[in-house]
Formats: sequence, C-alpha cells, structure tokens
Amino acid sequence: MNPKEFWKSLTSARIGIGRSGGSIPTSELLKFRLDHARARDAVLVEPDFDTIHAGLEKIFQPLGTEIIGVESLAKSREEYLLRPDLGRRISEPSRSRLESKKGIYDLVLVGVDGLSAKAIDSNLIPFLQVLVPLLSEQKYKIAPFVLGKLGRVAIGDEIGEILGAKAVVLLIGERPGLTSADSLGMYLTFDPKLGKTDESRNCISNIRPDGLDFYKASLKTTYLLSESLKRGISGVDLKDEMAPDFLESSFKKTLK
Repeated sequence: MNPKEFWKSLTSARIGIGRSGGSIPTSELLKFRLDHARARDAVLVEPDFDTIHAGLEKIFQPLGTEIIGVESLAKSREEYLLRPDLGRRISEPSRSRLESKKGIYDLVLVGVDGLSAKAIDSNLIPFLQVLVPLLSEQKYKIAPFVLGKLGRVAIGDEIGEILGAKAVVLLIGERPGLTSADSLGMYLTFDPKLGKTDESRNCISNIRPDGLDFYKASLKTTYLLSESLKRGISGVDLKDEMAPDFLESSFKKTLK
C-alpha cells in the first residue's frame, strides 16, 4: 500500500483526491456536492420520531422506564435555526409533563434532534442499545427517558433540574460535516440547572459507526458518568483519565 492509500484508509476526510487541470476531478466534485446536499438535508428535515419512539420502547419497557416527549420553545424548524435561544428552553406543556415525574434520580437520559436528523434516525437507538445495559449494571436510579424536539444542548439542564436528577446525559445530532452528516454527540452535566454553560459539560463527539463506535463511546460515557457522580463535578473540572489504550487498540486494529 502506497503512503497516500495508507492515509486515506484511516480517514473519510478529503485527502489525496487528485486534480484535473486547475481543479479537482469531476467525480470528486460530484461527491462533494452530494455530501453537501446530505449535510443540508440533515439540518433541514425532522427525524422520524414515531420510529425512534418505538425503538426506545423496546429498550426501556423491560426496565420499567417511561418515555416522555417534550418540545422546546421553538415552534418550527425555521424558527429553531434562526433562534438558538428558543431551543435551549422547554415549552410550558412540556414542563408540566416533567414536573409530574419529579423524583430523586442519579441520572436522566435525554435524546434531542439538534442539527442532524440523520444522526438521531441512524444512531440514537443503536447507541442506547449498547449504553443502557452498561448503565443498568451500575444500579443507577434512572429517570424517565426524555425525547426532545427542536432542542439544543442546554435544554438538558432544564430537564434535569425539573426531574431532580444528579446528572444529565444528553444525546444530540451534531452539526453535519461534509463527510459526517450522521454524527451523534454526548453531553454530560452534573447538577443540571438553568444557567449552566459549556464549561460545565463533558462532551463525546462523532459517535457513529465510521467515527467513535457505539461500544467505545458507551465505555467512555459510563466512565465519565461514574467519575462525575462519585466526585460531584463535570466539565473542565472533570479530567478524562481513562486508560490511553482505550483508543490505541482501535487504531492498531485499523493498521492490520
């Protein structure tokens, strides 16, 4: 394998695509336009919430965990994109639904569409199928699962505060890239409440089959959550001290 093919085998990024005259080859230009269209679609369309809800029931019903749907203050996809602040707060009807389930919980899991419908459609359920059994082994008291529409990352803080959870793990569709329109992000916040800002959160990005796979992302999530609950911190105060061979083993497998 020549050096160019070796590096291309390690990433889906556009490297070594060649040239034709003063530009790139027509085939690469067409691939670029296709990826751009996919990224736009991921932002502009809505996830298939009915199918997602059915998948969530298969995961959580055996555990006796309820699923609650909420909406942000944004009334439409267009308003959501133009007014990020509205996506950070839940609607009054949603607040009422959550308040009726308030308790004392170690954790609330939240799934939100965010900026990629494709990420939620393709990766939310498969990731939870791996993550939830690992969390169940820890005997955490888990609040009802919350599925949110037109939400931003910070919406998880209000949800966690209302339910009375010590921590929130929010899974959200990330802003699409030209080679990753289906990237799922995980945001962990200890002691969630309105007014928390980004330095209070730990993030795992690029959760997808072609990025950080579901198993490794689940191990990383459970590690961070365990440390957060044990030490009562998150964000910049919580350093990732997981063994370095966690990702190195994956890299070595790729080289074989």
